[in-house]
Amino acid sequence: MSTTLETLFGLCGGLAIFLYGMNQMSDALQKAAGERMKKILSMFTSNPVKGALAGALVTAVLQSSSATTVMAIGFVSAGLMSLPQAISVIFGANIGTTMTAQLIAFDISDYIYPLIFVGFLVNFIGKKEKTKALGTVILSFGLLFLGITTMSSVMKPLANSPVFISMLHQVRNIPVLGVLVGLLMTLVVQSSSATIAVLQNFAAQGANGHSIIGLAGAIPVLLGDNIGTTITALLASISGTRDAKRTAIAHSVFNISGTLLFIWFVKPYARLIQAISPKGLETQVISRQIANAHTGFNLTMTLIWIPLLWLMVKIVMKILPETEEERRAKSTPSVVMYLDDSVLSSAAAALQLVGEEAMNFANRVGELIHEMPQAFNNTANHQKVEKQIEDTRYLYKQILDYMTKMYASGVLNIEQAERANGIMYVLSEIDRIRHVCHNMLDIIQTDIKRGQTYSPRAISDVNKSLITVMNMYFDTLQIVATGDAGNISKLKDMKDRLVHYNVNIQNNHLKRVAQGKCSPELTVSFTELITNIDRVVSNCDNVLEAVNGNVNFSALKAIDEPVEKALQTLTA
Repeated sequence: MSTTLETLFGLCGGLAIFLYGMNQMSDALQKAAGERMKKILSMFTSNPVKGALAGALVTAVLQSSSATTVMAIGFVSAGLMSLPQAISVIFGANIGTTMTAQLIAFDISDYIYPLIFVGFLVNFIGKKEKTKALGTVILSFGLLFLGITTMSSVMKPLANSPVFISMLHQVRNIPVLGVLVGLLMTLVVQSSSATIAVLQNFAAQGANGHSIIGLAGAIPVLLGDNIGTTITALLASISGTRDAKRTAIAHSVFNISGTLLFIWFVKPYARLIQAISPKGLETQVISRQIANAHTGFNLTMTLIWIPLLWLMVKIVMKILPETEEERRAKSTPSVVMYLDDSVLSSAAAALQLVGEEAMNFANRVGELIHEMPQAFNNTANHQKVEKQIEDTRYLYKQILDYMTKMYASGVLNIEQAERANGIMYVLSEIDRIRHVCHNMLDIIQTDIKRGQTYSPRAISDVNKSLITVMNMYFDTLQIVATGDAGNISKLKDMKDRLVHYNVNIQNNHLKRVAQGKCSPELTVSFTELITNIDRVVSNCDNVLEAVNGNVNFSALKAIDEPVEKALQTLTA
């Protein structure tokens, strides 16, 4: 085989091993730490500085700016995070992604095979999924460096190639050409981490300790890599929501503006990086210098853009303005509020949205219970209740469809799958309550059509029972939302009292029938109404049992404000 082909295949093979190790490590880290990183993103984005710090931390831990971006976009789509908050997270993600280059700059060639062996052993022997994920992280980390070592070994002959050295001199002397080279490299490989790893290995080649490209020649290529990765994100966002496109545009503006600024100061910036980096032969330290230049670029641009976040939002909204459809969507709340298919690849983010949507569904069912006491005297309200029943039925189906896609994607670890199963169980119990409300409305409507009317005492008894069960339902929701099972015993007492009360009002109804105060024809209907209320009690009890088994929605808010106000009004 010719030297050229051997070099080409070695480079491609080393790059393939690097990319495989990188992707496997990112996937394993997401399975092991995705839930915690999701909480960090959702909790620490109250201001731009915190958002940037959260984005940097999450990306550094998960080793994937894409995973961080997907989470941020999903939270924006669901209304859990504003566009400025998401953009500040993207700023931080740019800093976090430089940690890959910093890792690559370490020389651990003597420990690669022990790392691979230990990683395989932990993954093979481990019983728990998190232990297996840890083994995969260690194994993938070793593979990542194996790919780098492979690329480094096949690049050494290039240092003596006159043609290659002549090409690199062109790149060194014309920074714009270096930017274009970096841009094309990233577009071909589809990973800025991989192209920066290649750049670090290229730069480490040379004779007499001198790099064949030098730091001043490497920086423009590095800038091109940063632009290239934003174009990849732009292409990926084409099929996404408009907020996904806006986030990708903000990412592009961030890196393009940085390149336009830094391209004028390449040599002074190179001297600054050399001054603050380790000293030694250029070929031995340039990998760390490139990593520091990468971190310095993103850190500087983040410090510049954070105070100008308002301007970034303005630029993004100018490039992709709000449509009439978006304005209508904001003024007319959709039945489905949180679910977003674009985040299905991130289990932690997708589960967060499912929890939010499940609470939305639960609150809507609570609204149905709230409407029931008025159904006896306000027949004009029946059409509104029927629409609410249909909306909640549709919403329940949408959540189940979304969870089916989540299961099918294969991104859930065992712990996440168990939590998803628990949410599905609770949802099925709440959907049974929706059925109960539907049944009760049918009973009332049928009696009205037959010309049958309940006595004021009968209506009062049923309404008191409904108000009590509604209180029990919302207290149950509060426990589901927070996972705090401390009040379960109180609700058990409420359940026992309600069951006893329902027996008494049924007996009272039979006494009124015997006294001629109530129509005998309503006895069956009255009994069915009370039986349906008892079913809601049983469903709430089943939900509480699930919470005892550590099932909860982990939603960011428990009860929607309109529902809470309605509840306060009715029970005042």
